Amino acid sequence: MDGTENRDSGRFTSLYERYREPFTRFANSFVRDAVVSENLFVDAVIDYWQRRDALPADTNVPAYLLAAIRNKALNYLRAQRIRSEVSNEMMRQARRELDFRIASLEDFTMQALFSSEIREIVRKTLDELPAQSRRIFEMSRFEHLRNAEIAARLKISPKTVEFHISRVLKVLRVRLKDYLLALLILFLR
Repeated sequence: MDGTENRDSGRFTSLYERYREPFTRFANSFVRDAVVSENLFVDAVIDYWQRRDALPADTNVPAYLLAAIRNKALNYLRAQRIRSEVSNEMMRQARRELDFRIASLEDFTMQALFSSEIREIVRKTLDELPAQSRRIFEMSRFEHLRNAEIAARLKISPKTVEFHISRVLKVLRVRLKDYLLALLILFLR
């Protein structure tokens, strides 16, 4: 190192040590974080040091450093505010999603879980049955007609109506056995 570099290094160290504590305290009074305050001070000193030859000779160094620290602290706090707003929005979104899941679970019933699947199995099963068995079952279960009414409409005996309904119910019991077992277990608890 030559003499100029030694003098510059000494001047930098002197500047750094002279203003470090009061200016770091100044920054900390706003940002409330010792590490961030130290970083703001260091950045301000380095910025000054790199620009010192381009600044007017009568530049008030403490005022320059305070203004730089003030601006850096403002930028830091504005960035913190944005991060906080984003974080709050994310928390609100997470809260809405959680509330939705809670409400969905509170509204949940076994009927809601199985009803669409059961309806689909019943529909497919009925589609596969002979037309007369399907029609008799639909009249009984969906139109809520008594066996005698179905027999009179279709001009068949009530025993034939009972036979067809029993036949369909046997097929449905087999196809829905997994659902019937699950519902039975739930109701026995």
